Amino acid sequence: MVTRATLPSVQPKYTLMERLGGGGQAEVYRGISESMQGFKRVVAIKRVLPHLTSNPQFISMFLDEARLSLFLAHANIITVFDIGKFPNGDYFLVMEFVDGADLKELIEHQLHKHGRFDIALAIMIIVEACKGLYYAHTLEHPDTHKPLHIVHRDVSPPNIMLSKNGEVKVVDFGLAKANSQLEITDEGVVKGKFSYLSPEATEGLEVDQRADVFALGIILWEMLTGRRLFLTDRPQKTVELVREARVPSITAINPNVDAELDAIVRKALTRDPKDRFQTAIEFGDELAHYLFDHQMKATSRDIAVAVKDTKVDKVRRASPKESLIDALVRDELNKLVSLVEDEVAVAKVPVVPAGETIDLKGWAADFSFEE
Repeated sequence: MVTRATLPSVQPKYTLMERLGGGGQAEVYRGISESMQGFKRVVAIKRVLPHLTSNPQFISMFLDEARLSLFLAHANIITVFDIGKFPNGDYFLVMEFVDGADLKELIEHQLHKHGRFDIALAIMIIVEACKGLYYAHTLEHPDTHKPLHIVHRDVSPPNIMLSKNGEVKVVDFGLAKANSQLEITDEGVVKGKFSYLSPEATEGLEVDQRADVFALGIILWEMLTGRRLFLTDRPQKTVELVREARVPSITAINPNVDAELDAIVRKALTRDPKDRFQTAIEFGDELAHYLFDHQMKATSRDIAVAVKDTKVDKVRRASPKESLIDALVRDELNKLVSLVEDEVAVAKVPVVPAGETIDLKGWAADFSFEE
């Protein structure tokens, strides 16, 4: 006979340290999670913006999807530790903190510095993202063993994180479904996301894992060409381009990409879902085979080097009058002191118990993801 015991509840406390950025849906802070006996770890705290709290449809779907995200445990997916609600009604997610850069930053840096994105590195990143997405797509409920049918629906460069250790992690499953169901007239909510939709999503059809495959295809196409595939200055026109799904030849734009790789990417970008790769792992395997067959090498170390280069450039641009060495030292010191209680007190950043918070309005101006 198994004796079941209920462990005493220990509510973690969250301390908000610095705002990392945000978009039309949420803003992200680096924070500290503290539990019993002073155990601490750095976390990312994502707060859903106040104007979405008044949208019951968004909140309902956000909570459903966020609960599902608690089941996700994979090396290529950001871990979600907690979901909470502030007294003012704002919702938040507590997630794994990734010290690195998102793919949008990496792409911009690579194109600015080299004028192109390394082909093997681009393929490697997408292969890793495919692993995480396939895991989510095929995940079963741990108790009922029934498929959860998780689809990200918002795969885009800002939602792929790259760590300084060369890890690739997909983020934001908790906001994806709710975000995708909002009407496109909600300007500012999904700004910049239309260009990574699938054709079936633009027609209001139910989407499945093949929509995420299409989004990965867009990202890879853009890395290999250095151009945006579906983007105009008007959201409605962008949606029309996605719906038509006319994909220019990569080889015609970048002669370093051969016809074989071009064909693989184009299959991921086929308008009819039935003609695409049917799973993310099928797409990833095809890309991995391409690397092997063409004796092209890319490893986590290559990703780590690219991320470090991106971070160094970001620090340099943020502190143009400061020496690079001084800026890097300052950045590392800031991370260390954030773990010291005295420094938290000096910063006057309030401690936030689970389920409670402060009103963050006025802390920082909203930062919108501009394409």
